[in-house]
This record gives sequence, structure tokens and C-alpha cells, in this order.
Amino acid sequence: MDLRIFTEPQQGAGYERLSTLAKESERLGFGAFFVSDHLLKMGDGSARLGPTDAMTTLAGLARDTSTIRLGTLVTPITFRLPGMLAITASQIDQMSGGRLELGLGAGWFEAEHQAHGIPFPALGERFEQLAEQLEIITGFWGTGEGEHFSYDGSHYTFAEGPALPKPVQGKGVRSRGVPIVIGGGGPTKTPAFAARFGNEYNLPFNPLGRWIEQRDRVRSACEAIDRDPDELIYSVALVLCAGETEADVERRAARIGREPAELRENGAAGTIEEVREKLELFAAEGVERFYLQVLDEDDLDQVALAATLL
Repeated sequence: MDLRIFTEPQQGAGYERLSTLAKESERLGFGAFFVSDHLLKMGDGSARLGPTDAMTTLAGLARDTSTIRLGTLVTPITFRLPGMLAITASQIDQMSGGRLELGLGAGWFEAEHQAHGIPFPALGERFEQLAEQLEIITGFWGTGEGEHFSYDGSHYTFAEGPALPKPVQGKGVRSRGVPIVIGGGGPTKTPAFAARFGNEYNLPFNPLGRWIEQRDRVRSACEAIDRDPDELIYSVALVLCAGETEADVERRAARIGREPAELRENGAAGTIEEVREKLELFAAEGVERFYLQVLDEDDLDQVALAATLL
């Protein structure tokens, strides 16, 4: 199994905690360390540490780590203009020696936009912007050396841009740059975006039956444009709440404000053998990659326990 650690810094994690967890994840052999890209805590709204800017965080981790892959799950297109995002991602990819992956989505959390003065258009317009950003970012990375990038869209216009810097990754692959993760549960547009632009499709926090339905939509979308559906990596994200004993599971569930029974149903929860069985159910249906969401970044013992699944 390809197991990755996935964190939610907006819930109250500063950079040092994230760096410690990323370095421990690397030491334990996890395939990647991903961060969400949010600006406001979800839930009760109380402020602790955070938020940490996802791109700034990944740039720091690019220098703090040496082998583990890094990425976002996922970056809302409302936060950054596509030209600057293409440049930032390229630079982080260079800083990491080619270890960046970029998750992109239309965004959904209106309150964080209101709290930080960021425009939040209607959903249809955000999907239009997402389509254009995917065109722009992949086009930017795919522009040859010495050539210029131009684009005339409904939301963004580029006039003879130099399309620099370039990522380390991308030569000879479909994404033409940093691997792109398309995430979400939309029945039509999301599968189409994944088929056209994605290296990976991710559906977070859904039961197996829902994942199977969405996987089939993505595969059909690939076939509709004559792309081999097996070119895509299919992944899920699940909340991790594992323990050696039931007392451990209950303690960890309480720490993140969740109930063990609910986590067993919707996440990767229970004894480590229960977690293994849950992941194997998904793997049997074609899931190749798992993002284990760690909501208590200080609980390095749980991450070490999860590493026994590798």
C-alpha cells in the first residue's frame, strides 16, 4: 500500500509541529506528507496556532526533508492567481528536488474567504475558473524553453508570458510538470477534470460504495476522451484513529473530538488490525493510495503505529 500522511494545519498547527511530523513521517517510510490548504479553523471557530500558508509550509518542508513527497489536498483556485501558482509550485518543486504534487479544486469553505477578504464566486463560476487554471498551469509548464505562453480566457488572460521557472518534474509525462491531484465528489465536471488533467483522482472521507460510484465515473470520463483509465492513480483520504488497545482508540478519538463508532464507520479507526482490514477493503476495489489524516500532529506514537501497515 502507498500510505501518506495528511494534516489539517488550520485546526491549530504551527510550522514547527508540521516540520517535526513531516520529518518523522519521512523517517518511518511514508510515501508523502500532505497539507490541506485552508485559512480558517473548522468546528467551534476558536483560534489557536495557524493557519499556516500551504505553499510557504511546503517550501520550508522542501528544505527540511530530503526524500518524502510533498503536496496539497487540495488548493482552492480562489486563493491564488494561476500564473503565480504555477511559478510558486515550480520553485517548490525545484527546492525539493522534484518532490511536489499539487492538488487543485474549486474551493468550498465560504467562511474562510469572508474572514480573509477573498472573493468567493458562485459554484458555476468557480468551476469555470478551475477549468481555466488547469489549462493555464499545465500550459505554462508545457511551454518550451525560449517560447512564450499566451492565453485568452473568460477569467484570465496571459500575453506572451515567459513561462518561467519550470518544475524539475514533468518531462515526457501527461501533466507536463508537477503531478496534479484532482479531488472531489462532483458527478460530472470533477471526473472530466481528472480525466483531462489529472495524474491522480482522490475522493476524501466517503464510504466505499460512494468511492466505487465516483471511480466508475472517472474511468468513464477517461474512456470518453480516449485516455487509458489506468493512467490515473486512484486514492482516498480517511481520518486516522488507531490504537494498540480499545482504550488507546477511545483516548485518541476524544483528543480530536470524535466518537470511536463514527470513526470506525467513516474513517480508518480501531485497532491497527481493524485499520488494515478497512484499507484492504478499499484496495480490493482499486484504491492504490491512502491519505491518513492525522488530526493530532503531536501524536507521533500513532504515526509510528500506522507505519506498521507499510
